Amino acid sequence: MSETTSSITAASRSEARGWITALYFATFLVLGMSTASMGPTLPGLAGQVQVRLSQVSILFSTRASGYLVGALWSGRLYDRRSGHPIMAVALLGAAVMMALVPVMPSLWMLALVMLLLGGAESFLDVGANTLLVWLHREKVGPFMSALHFFFGLGAFLAPVIIAQVVLLTGRYSWAYWLLALCLLPVSAALLRPASPTSPHRDSNGRVDAPVHWPLLLLYVLLFLTFVGPEGAYGGWIYTYAVNMHLADAQMAAYLTAAYWGSFTLSRLASIPLAARFSPRTLLIADLVGCLVSMGMLSVWNQSVPVVWLATILFGASIASVFPAAISYVGEKMAITGLVTSMFFVGACLGGILLPLVIGQFFELVGPQAVPWILFFCMIFSVGIFAAITVMQNRRIHPVG
Repeated sequence: MSETTSSITAASRSEARGWITALYFATFLVLGMSTASMGPTLPGLAGQVQVRLSQVSILFSTRASGYLVGALWSGRLYDRRSGHPIMAVALLGAAVMMALVPVMPSLWMLALVMLLLGGAESFLDVGANTLLVWLHREKVGPFMSALHFFFGLGAFLAPVIIAQVVLLTGRYSWAYWLLALCLLPVSAALLRPASPTSPHRDSNGRVDAPVHWPLLLLYVLLFLTFVGPEGAYGGWIYTYAVNMHLADAQMAAYLTAAYWGSFTLSRLASIPLAARFSPRTLLIADLVGCLVSMGMLSVWNQSVPVVWLATILFGASIASVFPAAISYVGEKMAITGLVTSMFFVGACLGGILLPLVIGQFFELVGPQAVPWILFFCMIFSVGIFAAITVMQNRRIHPVG
């Protein structure tokens, strides 16, 4: 009887973990949709608040600022409170902000909405990554890869949904309202299951794990140096290809699509790979692929076949660095809300700073600066990863 009861209990726990994991996947699907929604509607938003396109681009900065503030604050909250209600409130807040976007009459009001939307998105990002590690612990690898695949899938679907809604209704506002509605069922569903708890939670219900700050700062720099290139390449490859006379406007658009397509397919392929190979092995292979692709593009920058090959290889390599790095860190140090939030602070800073740096050098040096900057950035990533390996091999004891 006891064996039967134990089997039933184990099966129930496994089913509960499966349901909670599915909710995190759904969260990242709608998070990807939310994140990718602004780009295709930017001209419409400029017309809505009656400003030039160059002025409305400030929305990217305000959204990123909200994300950065949210990332700094959310980690501690997840360490102290039950995670699912926090994520549910963040989803509800994101839905409200998405619904308000098409009705804001001025640029400053729209910027405020984007600031709050960015903050809500960072709460979801930090929460899902942290709680997934707490839920699956040492077996988190393939689940982490799947989580980030669903983000990419959502980012791919959002422009398609927006285009179809605009085609049917003639108004982009309905697209925002539809995407906002997609957030609500996930928010409600997260209130039902109990939240995963940290293995480092103390008797008072708070997470109490020692932090090796020098090692953590190296990880933050690692996230900064590879997340920046991820977004920067996708944002600049179109302009680079056109200005280098490697493609016309149409082919440059296809080149951009090839990058994000290889990125999404790679995240899908990384799910079974993460179940077979260690995060360290995947991380090394990804970093080598990034170095090789940017090295090729830096040396043979006048070759059309090389730009296509390098773009596809870079997209496939950079795509799984983030989930592999999260899984790798989980093997080496305690993953708390604070630790995860620091990772996303680094990622956010990289996403803000590197595109700006490329923009400055693009005007000063020319478009050939793009692959060289990304190549040196990936060299820094490899160097930081080597420093992390050396520090871990020395078995330095964590300090509080």
